[in-house]
Amino acid sequence: MKNVLCAVAGAAALLISAPSIAQTTLTVATVNNGDMIRMQGLSSEFTAKNPDITVKWVTLEENVLRQRVTTDIATKGGQFDVLTIGTYEVPIWAKKNWLVPLDKLGADYDVGDLLPKIKDAVSVDGKLYAAPFYGESSMVMYRTDLFDKAGLKMPESPTWDFVVDAAKKLTDKSGGVYGICLRGKAGWGENMAFLTAMANSFGARWFDEKWEPQFNSPEWKKTLSTYVDLMKQAGPPGASSNGFNENLALFNAGKCAMWIDATVAASFVSNPKESKVADKVGFALAPNTGLGKNANWLWAWSLAVPAGSKKVEAAEKFIAWATSKDYSKLVAAKEGWANVPPGTRTSLYKNPEYLKVAPFAKLTLASIDAADPNKPTVKPVPYVGVQYAAIPEFQGIGTQVGQQFSAALSGSTTVDAALAAAQSATEREMKRAGYIK
Repeated sequence: MKNVLCAVAGAAALLISAPSIAQTTLTVATVNNGDMIRMQGLSSEFTAKNPDITVKWVTLEENVLRQRVTTDIATKGGQFDVLTIGTYEVPIWAKKNWLVPLDKLGADYDVGDLLPKIKDAVSVDGKLYAAPFYGESSMVMYRTDLFDKAGLKMPESPTWDFVVDAAKKLTDKSGGVYGICLRGKAGWGENMAFLTAMANSFGARWFDEKWEPQFNSPEWKKTLSTYVDLMKQAGPPGASSNGFNENLALFNAGKCAMWIDATVAASFVSNPKESKVADKVGFALAPNTGLGKNANWLWAWSLAVPAGSKKVEAAEKFIAWATSKDYSKLVAAKEGWANVPPGTRTSLYKNPEYLKVAPFAKLTLASIDAADPNKPTVKPVPYVGVQYAAIPEFQGIGTQVGQQFSAALSGSTTVDAALAAAQSATEREMKRAGYIK
């Protein structure tokens, strides 16, 4: 009996002295796009391998995410440990020392495998300040069955004239099919991402070489008039409320003959689990007007660590996991190769298993390669960035201009009035910031 009591006492002492695993809770702020929602679902694989780390998610609509993350980092709020940010924020925030350089992602991370265009967009002075989760440009996605029925053939590099003409011919409002779906929701990264890229192809620019706003130019008038007229004639009702996710839902439901948007959408529109028209989708480069620029952008949603974070090591572990080659293999095992996050790694575009099931791969890579952040426009400009001007003031200005252009689309103001308001608001902000007198 005495021996049994001793054994029980010894076991209890061991239990008391066994160190419990100290828990680190990472709060990850991300956008409510399909790839991120998938990452959220797979994060239990990460926590199983890292039992000392718990992941808490804050998943937000695109405009809200940008606002919350920007406010938090600018005020040093410390609300988030991992931020989902884009190519716009990375260089600006890195130069303000708001981000931790990601130089401890592990020996097997293979930074050299990142696509050069994307890697450069999230690096400053050769240092990585965010790890790209997925990269994208934009392209035309279209219904091959509707094109065949109408006797139309989509060129690999269509002009805007072709797109406008095809959209009108393919519109069947009584049948609930619209010739084209485009972003209309106000936001510097929503409708203005699309419209700035479109404007580049029309020869327009945000600013001339002296930082003077250019919304009073004939090129902007032609861009916005073409867009508003096209959407009124061939777009869905309520288009001024539609962003990426709303248009994705419309396209997948068979409501759009064409959709010009992020290349990352290609895997969703061609996935039979999500799209009613998965086997009837073709892809083409974003349109042009013959001036040498297609209406395609360059973007990467990336994961970063805010400076001043007390959980840098755990945050870097999570980021290394979510943006690694192994994560791609995990998604492939669960969802198939066609659904791995695209546009970040050279190796993916050399992977025969991916190329076999991703008919959009070649065009995605061509679109990313064609976007030139250093020479985004036909005429010279003092800024870099394709669908934005990479200056801190752009976020506020772009949001104001986006509201004016969304109002023109909804019909609550005219194209001329929207352009005039955009010009005066942008001039006012640029004077206040000291760019112009």
